[in-house]
Amino acid sequence: MSITRDEELIGMKKASEAVALTLKEMRNYAKPGMTTKQLDNFGAKILSDFGAKSAPYLTYGFPGWTCISVNNEFCHGIPSDKKILQEGDLVNIDVSAELNGFWSDNGGSFVLGQDINQHQKLIEASQEILYKAIYNIKGGVKISDIGHIMETEAKKRGFKVIKNLGGHGIGRSLHEQPDELMNYKNRFDQRRFKKNSVVAIETFISTSSTYTTELNDGWTMVGNKGGFMAQHEHTIVVTDGKPIVLTEMNEIWN
Repeated sequence: MSITRDEELIGMKKASEAVALTLKEMRNYAKPGMTTKQLDNFGAKILSDFGAKSAPYLTYGFPGWTCISVNNEFCHGIPSDKKILQEGDLVNIDVSAELNGFWSDNGGSFVLGQDINQHQKLIEASQEILYKAIYNIKGGVKISDIGHIMETEAKKRGFKVIKNLGGHGIGRSLHEQPDELMNYKNRFDQRRFKKNSVVAIETFISTSSTYTTELNDGWTMVGNKGGFMAQHEHTIVVTDGKPIVLTEMNEIWN
C-alpha cells in the first residue's frame, strides 16, 4: 500500500506494534523443553489481546497462528505438539497479522539458550545485512540494488542467499506489489522503491543452500543442499530519507 493519510500511518503503526511485540515476547518466552505448539499458543494469546488476527491463517489457512521453524527448517514451520525445543536450537519465528484492516509482518532467527551449535555468526550476519539493506532504501532506489547489497554482504561473510524467497509489499493485505524483493541482484528488474509505500524487507541468509524446497506437509521449507538459514524481517515505510521501521520494537537489532 501507499500511505496517503495520517489514519493509514496510525493503522499501520498499530498493526506493526501487535506483531513486533508478539515476536519479542515469544522470543523471551521460548525455553528448552517447550513444544513449538506451546510457543505458538502463547503468541496467539498476545495477538488476540491486541485484537489482531493471524495473517497466514487468514490468508492461506495455515495450520498455526505463527510460523515457527527449527534448525534445518528454513521457514513456514508448522507449530507442533511433537516438536520439542532444545538448548542451542536455531529457531525462527515469523509473526504477521491483520488489525482493523491493516497488515504487518516481521520475523527473526535466534539461538535458544547457549550457542552450542555455533549458529550465532549466521544470525548476526542476517541482522546486519537487514540493517544495511533497509537503511539504503528510499524513494527512487532500484529494488535490485538492495538485492545486490544483500548478496554481496552475505558473500563477504562466507554465506549464501536463498534465491526463491523474497520480501514483499504489504498493508491492506499480507502480500502486495511490489512482490519478489529478492536477496540478490536481478538485472532484469528495473523497478524502483516508491516514496510512501509499505514493504516487508526480509533476509534469507544460508550456510549451504541457495534454494528452498517444500516438505510433504505442504508448508515447511528446507534447503536444497541442507544446512541452516537465518531470516530477519521488518515492515517499513519508504521515505525520501531514512525509512520508518514500523516493527522496530521487536528489538531484533538489540
